[in-house]
Amino acid sequence: MDTIAMIPTYNEASNIKTVIEGILNCGVSDIEVLVVDDTSPDGTYKVVEEIAKTNPKVHLLLRKENRGRGHAGKDGFLKAVEMGAKYVVEMDGDGSHDPKYIKTFRQTLETCDVVIGSRYVDGGKDEERTLLRKLISGFSRRYLSFILGVKIKDPSSGYRMFKSEVLKTFAYKLAANDPFIVSEVLYYLRKNKFIIKEEPIEFLSRVSGQSKLKAWTLFKYLFKVVKLQLRG
Repeated sequence: MDTIAMIPTYNEASNIKTVIEGILNCGVSDIEVLVVDDTSPDGTYKVVEEIAKTNPKVHLLLRKENRGRGHAGKDGFLKAVEMGAKYVVEMDGDGSHDPKYIKTFRQTLETCDVVIGSRYVDGGKDEERTLLRKLISGFSRRYLSFILGVKIKDPSSGYRMFKSEVLKTFAYKLAANDPFIVSEVLYYLRKNKFIIKEEPIEFLSRVSGQSKLKAWTLFKYLFKVVKLQLRG
């Protein structure tokens, strides 16, 4: 296979079918979907299982232990590589990451190692944020870029595409059990001097349900990124 879209999920039963359909119709040939679900109480994995019964391009990795966004992301990366994907897309299952950008990501990846969907480059847009959230996010972005030493405008974006060779160098080392995995991945990308390019995206409001990332959590990650750098 050429590309796998890896989606860590938890309680996204109302969104996941639409997301999967969007990915499979995004215009990228030979793309498949890998949903990594932490045994969601709302039955997200059951929805995916039903789809997979009739569509061989849809796969489910059901996790019952060591739950958390970070562990799910790590297991998803490793599984995608194991399945033989050349390119791996990481995206959310709540509908905030529009699959239409995957085709552009794939084209851009011809000239770099990693593509990040960015809300803050020319052409990007973030429709969900309140004024307070925008202020917190703006500070966090600048702080993360400075501490991690990466010259990108959207270091907190979880919509990304990797060459599989890139993931093979560090995915097994990932240790975060929460959304901090996004920053942890950037740390390894910078450490290994991989070429990163940003592509503009419009970050949409989630289709339904509630966001799992609270404003105070962003501040907690600011301290964790310093520990990550010191740990080396």
